[in-house]
Amino acid sequence: MKRLSVKSESSTGFNKVLHDNRLGFNMTINQAVKKVENGLYPNYHVRTQQDTGKKFIASNPDRSKRNNLG
Repeated sequence: MKRLSVKSESSTGFNKVLHDNRLGFNMTINQAVKKVENGLYPNYHVRTQQDTGKKFIASNPDRSKRNNLG
């Protein structure tokens, strides 16, 4: 089972609320980004959108599509 899933996104598709499926709680994208940056979700990394500077989360590359956000 994937650790994080998207619960809400903006009209442009930007993730706004994520859900921790293991611990059972929701968090904003900003909260999730901080947790990933602090190493609490080791299978994910933070990217920055070049044109807006917004930070977002992506799953680390592997052969599985089951653990991707979405």
